[in-house]
Amino acid sequence: MDSVNHTIFDAPLWLSVMGFLSRACLKLSGWRVSGKMPDTKKMVIIAAPHTSNWDLPFTLFIAFVLKVKIYWMGKDAIFKPPFKRLFKLLGGVPIDRSKSNSVVNQSIEQFMERDEFALAIPPSGTRAKVTHWKTGFYHIAVGAKVPIVLGFLDYKRKIGGLGPTIYPTGDLDRDMERIQSFYSGITGKHPEKSNTLAKIKKTDLKNPA
Repeated sequence: MDSVNHTIFDAPLWLSVMGFLSRACLKLSGWRVSGKMPDTKKMVIIAAPHTSNWDLPFTLFIAFVLKVKIYWMGKDAIFKPPFKRLFKLLGGVPIDRSKSNSVVNQSIEQFMERDEFALAIPPSGTRAKVTHWKTGFYHIAVGAKVPIVLGFLDYKRKIGGLGPTIYPTGDLDRDMERIQSFYSGITGKHPEKSNTLAKIKKTDLKNPA
């Protein structure tokens, strides 16, 4: 994982401009924003359901409106010219899938090294149809001793934002039951690809995007 870079969220003027443009885009699209930032400087944000390329722009729109300085992981293949610099400015962190087993540990190290860090992770690990949620996000939160914030995009109701904050207990099954119960009423852009109530796959995060 690359070192966390400065992003557009660090520039007050650009943050104000992007907040205005994001509110305008969401309003024109008929979307509403729900929730607010929790009172914590470090967190793992679940990004779910993840079924479409549209999830990223809508997530960024909502982040600008809520002033959430997020970082998100993406496969290194998308961080190529001419988009490499843009994606990094928008909080993108390239991931080498060939080193998947170390992603969790590297993410924990980033939390340890920084005073503020909000990392958005799609538990499905892919936009394709899934039968399991991967639990890398949970192990990162436990290892870094940070809460898990339930971020969501509900395309059916056109509402997106931040839901409850979960403080992991270390009991994976119990905590995942609470998390997945929240997402049971959330509809992705392509519902047929989403299965938030499927069995969880107790492996590290292998496919971050």
